[in-house]
Amino acid sequence: MRNQKGFSLIELLLVVAVILIISAIAIPSFLRSRMRANEANSVASLRVIVTGAIAYSNSYPNLGYPAQLTNLGGANPCTPVPSQACLIDDSLAQGLKDGYKFELTGDGLTPSYSFTVSTTPQVVGSSGQNMFCTDQTAVVRYAPSGAGCSSASSALP
Repeated sequence: MRNQKGFSLIELLLVVAVILIISAIAIPSFLRSRMRANEANSVASLRVIVTGAIAYSNSYPNLGYPAQLTNLGGANPCTPVPSQACLIDDSLAQGLKDGYKFELTGDGLTPSYSFTVSTTPQVVGSSGQNMFCTDQTAVVRYAPSGAGCSSASSALP
């Protein structure tokens, strides 16, 4: 009898097949959990933005709420001024974080009495599924379709 070294082709194919089956089960679950994590980070970021907007209106009462999202940020080292208040992380103030796009819309008045913040997945179904929005009331709402969130949308529990 010969002394065999290594694995036969059948054994290698069997191992590859088992690995493929396991990855076919695990990858969709991983993607769903990543989407949920992105959505949770999106909601947390909305709350940070609302807190920053309220602090902005307290710091600059003659301006009210910020007119744009970039007014809340500022690059390090940051000196607070109305155009860069240094209240939130500058990467969030640029409008992109964890697969979501953020947009703040003011009411156009001076001083501003209201604002709306919305966040949309960059790729619906991949980076996230739900669209979220809030305003000066700090009630976070969502639209399960990934588009069209408004004050009439369902509130998060």
